[in-house]
Amino acid sequence: MALPKIDDIRELSDQELNDQIIAIKKKLFQLRFQKATRQTVQPHQFKHARHRLAQLMTIEQERKLAVNNSATVTSEE
Repeated sequence: MALPKIDDIRELSDQELNDQIIAIKKKLFQLRFQKATRQTVQPHQFKHARHRLAQLMTIEQERKLAVNNSATVTSEE
């Protein structure tokens, strides 16, 4: 399975983005729990989940900065 593309994330709405962040955090928790209880875990799933979470949080931060920058520009005018 290939790592997810960031272009797919850019098309999400803010609510969908937040929902996916929460879902990935839950998945990471479950994976860590399975690992701690010595259940069968596929190690590559950690990489995929962390990578996806980083992508989601990057897009979220970009959107916040864009809103702040546009607010700063309009207040200066």
